[in-house]
Amino acid sequence: MRTEHFETLRPVCPVCKADSGQLNSLVIADVTQQEGTQIVQGVLHCTHGACQREFPVIDGVPLIIRNIRSYLSENAFQIALRDDLSPNLESLLGDCLGAGSTFDICRQHLSSYTWDHYADLDPQKEDGPPIPGSMVRVMHQGLDLADTHCSLAERSGPMVDIGCSVGRSTFALAERYRSLTLGVDLNFPMLRLASRLLRTGTVSYPRRRVGLVYDRREFHAPLPNAELVDFWACDAMALPFADGAFAAATSMNMLDCVASPVDFLGAMASVLGSGAPAVITCPYDWSISATPMECWIGGHSQRGPEGGASEPAFRRLLKQNASQSRKYLHLLAEKEVEWQVRVHSRSTMCYKSHLVLVQTEDGVSF
Repeated sequence: MRTEHFETLRPVCPVCKADSGQLNSLVIADVTQQEGTQIVQGVLHCTHGACQREFPVIDGVPLIIRNIRSYLSENAFQIALRDDLSPNLESLLGDCLGAGSTFDICRQHLSSYTWDHYADLDPQKEDGPPIPGSMVRVMHQGLDLADTHCSLAERSGPMVDIGCSVGRSTFALAERYRSLTLGVDLNFPMLRLASRLLRTGTVSYPRRRVGLVYDRREFHAPLPNAELVDFWACDAMALPFADGAFAAATSMNMLDCVASPVDFLGAMASVLGSGAPAVITCPYDWSISATPMECWIGGHSQRGPEGGASEPAFRRLLKQNASQSRKYLHLLAEKEVEWQVRVHSRSTMCYKSHLVLVQTEDGVSF
């Protein structure tokens, strides 16, 4: 966690904000390990006398999450997982723990996402298709729209990348706009990889070959303006920031991974300034384990007027929010984009993602 980002963004206690609407600032209460201006281990503290909540900083990632006890309990294995084992020991662990284990799922996610984010920088590229970099390519298509429709390149202020995964989108934002840029996510292993890259300039991840066979890839990744970037663990539906804290936002394939897409869009609108743009992509690849079916945007009730389609349901949702919210997201542009996800060396998933450009507008008064 960069101290300069912390001081500039002035995060608020997510507990106080949710329970009472009070914006009580967090302070750095303890620093156990620090590298330059980056806190690797420490504790953040809510200063409000009736709250006094503490939030840990682990491996350079501050965990600013409302229900921190539940989060730590549910993610204890991932947080405590060592990432300094030799490839042979890591392989042995994978074989012993087996397919479908938490260890196996963690490695699969790191393999797929890190490949897409950084394999174009790897000197040891795989032969043949697919081509990495879908996320960065798609994000720049959305940012091109934002530059055209609402002059994003001319706006100043911090930017937030919600659902940053292993972080390439956050680095790309900082490189393009030279602004303080924050990547937030809830997946700790991915944030740890991004934070380590931030501190060391090195990408290190398990690249899946097939089954439980992985090859450890480690290489230098030069990323311009990396000093403007930081990564925090935050809940996308309960962002710990004051209203209007950010000048722009991106969220790549995140909307169908949250418990309540409506709350997610509301939280995004609240932390954006007036007229601030946001680039959102979504393949509407719903999973009941992430989002209850009644909260899906399309994907069900095909007997209705929208025939179960997600795109018109998303447009309708934005219009509903416009009549019910103090601040809402107004649709400016949209397009279909292709996105590839590498599963292993013999398998690639191809998505069509809905890319939308939205902008905050003032809504009804209460």
